[in-house]
Amino acid sequence: MFCDPALAARIERAEVQLITESSVAAHGRRRGDPPGFAIPVASFAEDGSPLNKVAGLGFDGVPEPAEPAEIERAFADLGTPVQAEVATLADPAIVLLLTGRGYRLVSFENVLGRALPGDHCPVTPAGIEIRPSGQDEIDRWLEVMADGVAVADTDGVPSHEEFAREVLLGAMRDLATADGVRRYGAWHDGVFAGGASLRISAGIAQFGGAATVPAHRRRGIQSALLAARLADATAAGCEVAVITTQPGSTSQHNAQRRGFDLLYTRAILVLETR
Repeated sequence: MFCDPALAARIERAEVQLITESSVAAHGRRRGDPPGFAIPVASFAEDGSPLNKVAGLGFDGVPEPAEPAEIERAFADLGTPVQAEVATLADPAIVLLLTGRGYRLVSFENVLGRALPGDHCPVTPAGIEIRPSGQDEIDRWLEVMADGVAVADTDGVPSHEEFAREVLLGAMRDLATADGVRRYGAWHDGVFAGGASLRISAGIAQFGGAATVPAHRRRGIQSALLAARLADATAAGCEVAVITTQPGSTSQHNAQRRGFDLLYTRAILVLETR
């Protein structure tokens, strides 16, 4: 699949929408109070949250210096570094702007996609069942996801971030309960062993982070979760399915085996504000 800047802009807009909604609406519902802030391309959910970031830059022109300055002040007031995620298909002048302001490159993440509809076969390994996960089991779903994330994929480029379990659970709840998000549970021989999510936005199917409890890995759960979401995204009339992975990871390998191609990479840049 080929990705041009126009398609990348659509994907990045969907990402910004999800992050903003998760850090504002869902966070407010969970805590009963407003989050730190939400500026058009930046959000702060709570201290140490993976939702604290700047996304989607470089597709609507290069901002005036006053705009990043406002974002930096907002993060600085909360004693939190600014993390900006910039797509390689964005205007390169964005990176020059950020590095000129003191941001440093710390990592990368890959965005993969595949066109829909397309040929995709059901994947039903022996003993594996994939089914929708309802609100009645949200707490159990979150614990399974957190157990899976706690033992990281050892292949590829390691993540530059680590999160306290309580903070991770909060962020996952915010993401998983945002409008339009569907949750999936994976059962292996009758045991709740993994999960994933899907969100549909303007023809883009966003495949949320999937996780498998370590004791149940290498059983085909991730492939089955991908297949189930591909089927649902196709049925919903989506044009593109996208997934974000660590470069060279098992997750990337699984996605490429299911027909996903590398669309672009996001450079992750951080500015220390303390």
